[in-house]
Amino acid sequence: MPEFIGQLPKNEPAWNAISSVQSFQRYTQGIHFDCDHNSRLTLTVLSPNLIRVRFSPNGELTPRRSWAVNLPNAEWNIVDFNIQETNELITVETEKIKVCVQRHPCRIMCFDKSGNPFAHDTDLGIGWRKNQIINWKEITIEERFYGFGERSGLLNQRGKCLTNWTTDSLDYTMLTDEMYQAIPFFMSLRPNVGYGLFFNTTFWSQFDVGADQLNTLQLKTQDSQLDYYIIYGPEPATILETYTQLTGRMPLPPRWALGYHQCRWSYDSETEVRELVKQLRNRRIPCDVVHLDIDYMQGFRVFTWNKQRFPNPKKLIEDLKQQGIKVVTIIDPGVKFDPEADYQVCDEGLKNDYFIRRVDGQVFHGYVWPDRAVFPDFMRGKVREWWGNLQHYLTDVGVAGIWNDMNEPALNDRPFGDVGSSKITFPMDAPAGDEEDKTTWKETHNLYGMNMARACYEGLEKLRSQRSFVLTRSGFAGVQCYSAVWTGDNHSKWEYLEMSLPMLCNLGLSGVAFVGADIGGFTGDASPELFARWMQMGMLYPLMRGHSMIQTKRHEPWEFGQEVEDICRKYIELRYQLLPYFYTLFWQAADKGEPILRPLLYHYPNDSQTYELYDQVLIGSDLMAAPIYRPGVEKRMVYLPEGTWYDWWSRELLQGSQHILIDAPLAKMPLFIRAGAIIPLVSVMQYTEELPIDELRLLVAPGTGKFTLYEDDGNTFAYRDGMSSTTQYRVDLEGNQVVVEVGERKGKWIPIERKVIVEVIGFGEQEFIDDGSQRRLVYQ
Repeated sequence: MPEFIGQLPKNEPAWNAISSVQSFQRYTQGIHFDCDHNSRLTLTVLSPNLIRVRFSPNGELTPRRSWAVNLPNAEWNIVDFNIQETNELITVETEKIKVCVQRHPCRIMCFDKSGNPFAHDTDLGIGWRKNQIINWKEITIEERFYGFGERSGLLNQRGKCLTNWTTDSLDYTMLTDEMYQAIPFFMSLRPNVGYGLFFNTTFWSQFDVGADQLNTLQLKTQDSQLDYYIIYGPEPATILETYTQLTGRMPLPPRWALGYHQCRWSYDSETEVRELVKQLRNRRIPCDVVHLDIDYMQGFRVFTWNKQRFPNPKKLIEDLKQQGIKVVTIIDPGVKFDPEADYQVCDEGLKNDYFIRRVDGQVFHGYVWPDRAVFPDFMRGKVREWWGNLQHYLTDVGVAGIWNDMNEPALNDRPFGDVGSSKITFPMDAPAGDEEDKTTWKETHNLYGMNMARACYEGLEKLRSQRSFVLTRSGFAGVQCYSAVWTGDNHSKWEYLEMSLPMLCNLGLSGVAFVGADIGGFTGDASPELFARWMQMGMLYPLMRGHSMIQTKRHEPWEFGQEVEDICRKYIELRYQLLPYFYTLFWQAADKGEPILRPLLYHYPNDSQTYELYDQVLIGSDLMAAPIYRPGVEKRMVYLPEGTWYDWWSRELLQGSQHILIDAPLAKMPLFIRAGAIIPLVSVMQYTEELPIDELRLLVAPGTGKFTLYEDDGNTFAYRDGMSSTTQYRVDLEGNQVVVEVGERKGKWIPIERKVIVEVIGFGEQEFIDDGSQRRLVYQ
């Protein structure tokens, strides 16, 4: 049978099927089941809600690769579990779930402690044929499916066939399948029942979520073995906490990375960059970061500077630093093949055999921006170390972050513009990786972008004494450990604005919290109305970056007239006021794997009204936004979940568990605060480090709730050594009084002397000097 990549061939041979369990044997962390024809099924109990399932048709389980799973089995605590045996079933039971293995034929069935089923194998069970393996599972009528990494379209992914294969998805639409990121993880949700599944394969894989057969989920891969993790919830927060314990969590970024980023392909000269920053500062539009696209390089050679356009990058970056601007530069994996010139990156890579070779030993090349190029094998540790150290060419002049692009990889087989040029990738049979993990690109294609980001992250950590910002277009499960992610080359069209929220929410539900979409759209010309609405929505994105493409209309806020400029300024300023709140959410992501931008189902998983709700989001648990994403709309329907809510702008009290119609003229994005919420705010700054924070305002919505504020210096790695602090605030109702309790500050980090103003909606405000001690404030 011919090998396939991407689409499966037609007229495939029949599947071989797993048959009966002949015997089983308990070991320290699980059970081995020996089945007919020498096949073997293994269940490993890693925690009370986490079970690893492995199946090998020939009975030999290959050693675990360390590419995505963050923790080896040995680092998980030994978990107590019981085994019960009948003539029909062998049952593994933990304190959270039961996993039953049917003997004849061999099938896996999972139950929660109430007996609710989930992730049941169908009658087909597990099948295999040459270079393919598949598992069929039941879908109940109520189930909805979320996550799956980067997915176009709306929130619930049921009814789709979803391929995990990193691809340059230029001009993607609502119907596009393969995207820049390949993260084979999802969560399934129905009232009171929820589970997650991580498909632990880096080969081409696919989820058929009821597309072929309405009530059947198919897990399919080109791997020779089946390997997946079942994570019981039932709520999304537990699923995600366990999944990110498995694949890793993001590091804390520098606080400046939470500010506004301005980008274009390209700000192509020092003069243009200086004028851009001058406009931002003169117009009082807060901004922390300017990105430089490919034209800052000399002939598109990575780790170089164009001597004509950027004659003195060190002085430029130092001058920008004095104005509160950090510089992030783009880097692509394609190294210009230039052995006759004095290009050290190419020379070193060739000399040390760091570039990908074909199976016949010839150096592989493709065509990207610098024309003919060669590509580092980021699967090898020495290559990652070399690439990470190369970034000194940028950090030596003050660059504070790296933007990794074109790393799916995106390349062609002929120079750009030549007839017949087409997208290609590395030869699938070419060798990849270190000797101990030697394999081919068929197995590691999906890992290329993530390992480039890893090389970048690890290099910057060595080269800079402060936290850096890393951004990547491509990645795999675990990419959150190294990099932020953006959704690639979107368009300046309303449907891309609408699609951005569910795309970012599904990434968040896949463990990737630091995410964003290009504000205004990368390709095309945004209208003034579209840009205003996009900036409103963009202030909600964890990564807030405006971007636009060469030969399109400029997308700086002042390019759209005074009204739109004022709207942009208002919402960027709101973002800066909310930075203590956002920074705490980033800490929650780093600490527990929680998303920053959350669909309503995250906090209301038993409310079926939230299951298809893709156009409202929660920022943390306490702020809810309902942006406008269609032209000419000045009113919209908003669903308020259970409880009580307040309109952010008018402070009007609103009852939950209902839909309301709300006004939304161009200058207004509907925004709500949950009763019991405590939102920390600071004064507007032009950049995050402009002024010391000597005043903190707490906006309190009457009700019952709490909020833990996280703080550190925002820039160095001292927080890893305990130089951070948390303060817990509580609010409660006592008769007609509202009581706010300030807990004792915990931790080694001490902020400068500051005034804290506590404003309770409808009750006025009180203030005190924050000395870290407990206090109780009463409002009548």
